[in-house]
Amino acid sequence: MSSDGTQNQPGLVITVTDSIRSFLLSASNDPRLSQELRELALTLSSRTDAPYQQIRSIWVGSHADTKPRLLSLFSGSNFVFSSPKPPEKSEELKERLRKLKEIAERKEYQELVKDITPKKDLDEPFSTYKDQLGFGLHVALTMFAGYLVGYLAFRALFNHSPVMNAAGGILGLVFGMLLETLLFIIRTSDHGLKSPSSTSTLKKNQ
Repeated sequence: MSSDGTQNQPGLVITVTDSIRSFLLSASNDPRLSQELRELALTLSSRTDAPYQQIRSIWVGSHADTKPRLLSLFSGSNFVFSSPKPPEKSEELKERLRKLKEIAERKEYQELVKDITPKKDLDEPFSTYKDQLGFGLHVALTMFAGYLVGYLAFRALFNHSPVMNAAGGILGLVFGMLLETLLFIIRTSDHGLKSPSSTSTLKKNQ
Protein backbone atom coordinates (compact mmCIF):
# COMPACT_ATOMS: atom_id res chain seq x y z
CA MET A 1 0.00 0.00 0.00
CA SER A 2 1.43 3.36 -1.00
CA SER A 3 0.77 6.77 0.47
CA ASP A 4 2.51 8.71 -2.34
CA GLY A 5 -0.51 9.15 -4.54
CA THR A 6 0.39 6.49 -7.14
CA GLN A 7 -2.71 4.45 -6.35
CA ASN A 8 -4.72 6.68 -8.65
CA GLN A 9 -2.25 6.15 -11.53
CA PRO A 10 -3.34 3.71 -14.25
CA GLY A 11 -1.46 0.47 -14.87
CA LEU A 12 1.07 -1.51 -12.90
CA VAL A 13 2.80 0.10 -9.91
CA ILE A 14 6.20 -1.10 -8.65
CA THR A 15 8.50 -0.17 -5.78
CA VAL A 16 11.34 2.24 -6.51
CA THR A 17 14.62 0.48 -5.70
CA ASP A 18 18.04 2.12 -5.39
CA SER A 19 18.93 1.18 -8.95
CA ILE A 20 15.69 2.69 -10.29
CA ARG A 21 16.17 5.85 -8.21
CA SER A 22 19.75 6.22 -9.44
CA PHE A 23 18.60 5.86 -13.05
CA LEU A 24 15.80 8.42 -12.55
CA LEU A 25 18.18 10.96 -10.99
CA SER A 26 20.61 10.61 -13.87
CA ALA A 27 17.76 10.84 -16.38
CA SER A 28 16.49 14.06 -14.76
CA ASN A 29 19.86 15.67 -15.65
CA ASP A 30 20.09 14.21 -19.16
CA PRO A 31 19.81 17.12 -21.65
CA ARG A 32 18.94 14.69 -24.46
CA LEU A 33 15.60 13.93 -22.78
CA SER A 34 12.61 16.19 -23.20
CA GLN A 35 11.77 18.65 -20.45
CA GLU A 36 8.64 16.70 -19.62
CA LEU A 37 10.51 13.41 -19.14
CA ARG A 38 13.23 15.07 -17.05
CA GLU A 39 10.62 16.59 -14.72
CA LEU A 40 8.81 13.26 -14.51
CA ALA A 41 12.06 11.44 -13.68
CA LEU A 42 12.86 13.93 -10.93
CA THR A 43 9.36 13.57 -9.45
CA LEU A 44 9.43 9.76 -9.51
CA SER A 45 12.91 9.60 -7.96
CA SER A 46 11.55 10.97 -4.68
CA ARG A 47 8.81 8.36 -4.39
CA THR A 48 8.82 4.93 -2.82
CA ASP A 49 6.78 3.46 -5.70
CA ALA A 50 5.88 4.56 -9.21
CA PRO A 51 3.95 3.43 -12.29
CA TYR A 52 5.87 0.97 -14.43
CA GLN A 53 4.79 2.59 -17.71
CA GLN A 54 6.18 6.00 -16.71
CA ILE A 55 9.56 4.56 -15.70
CA ARG A 56 9.69 2.56 -18.93
CA SER A 57 8.85 5.63 -21.02
CA ILE A 58 11.83 7.42 -19.44
CA TRP A 59 14.03 4.35 -20.10
CA VAL A 60 12.90 4.21 -23.75
CA GLY A 61 13.60 7.94 -24.21
CA SER A 62 17.08 7.72 -22.68
CA HIS A 63 20.19 7.22 -24.78
CA ALA A 64 21.52 3.66 -25.02
CA ASP A 65 24.88 4.48 -23.46
CA THR A 66 23.33 6.11 -20.37
CA LYS A 67 20.63 3.60 -19.48
CA PRO A 68 21.03 0.16 -17.86
CA ARG A 69 19.54 -3.01 -19.19
CA LEU A 70 15.78 -3.22 -18.54
CA LEU A 71 15.99 -6.50 -16.62
CA SER A 72 18.72 -5.23 -14.32
CA LEU A 73 16.86 -1.95 -13.83
CA PHE A 74 13.76 -3.64 -12.47
CA SER A 75 15.61 -6.39 -10.62
CA GLY A 76 14.60 -6.49 -6.97
CA SER A 77 11.48 -4.36 -7.49
CA ASN A 78 8.13 -5.61 -6.25
CA PHE A 79 4.58 -5.04 -7.37
CA VAL A 80 2.41 -2.67 -5.37
CA PHE A 81 -1.23 -3.75 -5.10
CA SER A 82 -3.89 -1.32 -3.98
CA SER A 83 -7.26 -2.42 -2.62
CA PRO A 84 -10.29 -0.71 -4.17
CA LYS A 85 -12.16 1.83 -2.11
CA PRO A 86 -15.38 0.47 -0.60
CA PRO A 87 -18.46 1.77 -2.40
CA GLU A 88 -20.10 4.69 -0.67
CA LYS A 89 -23.67 4.27 0.50
CA SER A 90 -26.23 6.57 -1.08
CA GLU A 91 -28.24 8.96 1.06
CA GLU A 92 -31.42 7.01 0.28
CA LEU A 93 -29.81 3.77 1.45
CA LYS A 94 -28.50 5.44 4.61
CA GLU A 95 -31.98 6.78 5.41
CA ARG A 96 -33.55 3.35 4.84
CA LEU A 97 -30.98 1.66 7.07
CA ARG A 98 -31.63 4.26 9.78
CA LYS A 99 -35.39 3.61 9.66
CA LEU A 100 -34.87 -0.15 9.76
CA LYS A 101 -32.61 0.29 12.77
CA GLU A 102 -35.25 2.40 14.54
CA ILE A 103 -37.94 -0.22 13.82
CA ALA A 104 -35.71 -3.00 15.13
CA GLU A 105 -34.93 -1.01 18.30
CA ARG A 106 -38.65 -0.27 18.82
CA LYS A 107 -39.54 -3.96 18.48
CA GLU A 108 -36.77 -4.92 20.88
CA TYR A 109 -38.02 -2.37 23.42
CA GLN A 110 -41.60 -3.66 23.10
CA GLU A 111 -40.35 -7.20 23.71
CA LEU A 112 -38.58 -6.04 26.88
CA VAL A 113 -41.57 -4.19 28.36
CA LYS A 114 -44.37 -6.47 27.16
CA ASP A 115 -44.63 -8.08 30.63
CA ILE A 116 -44.63 -4.66 32.35
CA THR A 117 -46.92 -2.58 30.16
CA PRO A 118 -50.61 -3.44 30.72
CA LYS A 119 -52.40 -4.76 27.69
CA LYS A 120 -54.99 -2.56 26.03
CA ASP A 121 -58.57 -3.57 26.68
CA LEU A 122 -59.84 -4.78 23.34
CA ASP A 123 -63.47 -4.93 24.59
CA GLU A 124 -63.69 -1.18 25.17
CA PRO A 125 -67.03 0.11 23.86
CA PHE A 126 -66.93 2.08 20.60
CA SER A 127 -63.21 1.35 20.27
CA THR A 128 -63.60 0.75 16.53
CA TYR A 129 -65.07 2.79 13.71
CA LYS A 130 -67.62 0.05 13.05
CA ASP A 131 -68.94 0.24 16.64
CA GLN A 132 -69.21 4.02 16.49
CA LEU A 133 -71.06 3.92 13.17
CA GLY A 134 -73.44 1.22 14.44
CA PHE A 135 -74.18 3.21 17.60
CA GLY A 136 -74.90 6.36 15.60
CA LEU A 137 -77.29 4.55 13.27
CA HIS A 138 -79.01 2.94 16.25
CA VAL A 139 -79.54 6.33 17.93
CA ALA A 140 -80.89 7.86 14.72
CA LEU A 141 -83.27 4.94 14.20
CA THR A 142 -84.52 5.09 17.81
CA MET A 143 -85.15 8.85 17.58
CA PHE A 144 -86.96 8.47 14.27
CA ALA A 145 -89.09 5.65 15.66
CA GLY A 146 -89.92 7.75 18.77
CA TYR A 147 -90.89 10.73 16.61
CA LEU A 148 -93.07 8.57 14.38
CA VAL A 149 -94.83 6.87 17.32
CA GLY A 150 -95.47 10.20 19.07
CA TYR A 151 -96.70 11.82 15.87
CA LEU A 152 -99.16 9.02 15.12
CA ALA A 153 -100.35 8.81 18.74
CA PHE A 154 -101.09 12.55 18.98
CA ARG A 155 -102.70 12.48 15.55
CA ALA A 156 -105.17 9.85 16.74
CA LEU A 157 -105.83 11.66 20.05
CA PHE A 158 -106.18 15.27 18.87
CA ASN A 159 -108.11 14.78 15.63
CA HIS A 160 -105.38 15.54 13.07
CA SER A 161 -104.19 18.81 14.60
CA PRO A 162 -100.90 19.75 12.87
CA VAL A 163 -99.52 21.53 15.94
CA MET A 164 -100.33 18.72 18.33
CA ASN A 165 -99.13 16.12 15.86
CA ALA A 166 -95.74 17.88 15.67
CA ALA A 167 -95.64 18.22 19.45
CA GLY A 168 -96.31 14.50 19.80
CA GLY A 169 -93.49 13.73 17.36
CA ILE A 170 -91.06 15.93 19.30
CA LEU A 171 -92.13 14.32 22.57
CA GLY A 172 -91.55 10.86 21.08
CA LEU A 173 -88.16 11.98 19.81
CA VAL A 174 -87.15 13.20 23.29
CA PHE A 175 -88.36 9.96 24.82
CA GLY A 176 -86.28 8.00 22.27
CA MET A 177 -83.18 10.06 23.19
CA LEU A 178 -83.74 9.40 26.91
CA LEU A 179 -84.20 5.68 26.23
CA GLU A 180 -80.99 5.52 24.18
CA THR A 181 -79.08 7.42 26.88
CA LEU A 182 -80.31 4.98 29.53
CA LEU A 183 -79.25 2.01 27.40
CA PHE A 184 -75.82 3.60 26.84
CA ILE A 185 -75.32 4.08 30.60
CA ILE A 186 -76.27 0.47 31.29
CA ARG A 187 -73.93 -0.77 28.57
CA THR A 188 -70.91 1.19 29.81
CA SER A 189 -71.63 0.22 33.41
CA ASP A 190 -71.62 -3.47 32.51
CA HIS A 191 -68.27 -3.04 30.77
CA GLY A 192 -66.82 -1.25 33.81
CA LEU A 193 -67.85 -4.13 36.05
CA LYS A 194 -66.25 -6.71 33.74
CA SER A 195 -62.88 -4.94 33.45
CA PRO A 196 -61.76 -5.26 37.14
CA SER A 197 -62.69 -8.93 37.20
CA SER A 198 -60.66 -9.65 34.07
CA THR A 199 -57.71 -7.73 35.53
CA SER A 200 -57.83 -9.67 38.80
CA THR A 201 -58.00 -12.94 36.87
CA LEU A 202 -54.89 -11.93 34.94
CA LYS A 203 -53.01 -11.15 38.15
CA LYS A 204 -53.99 -14.51 39.68
CA ASN A 205 -52.67 -16.33 36.63
CA GLN A 206 -49.34 -14.52 36.97
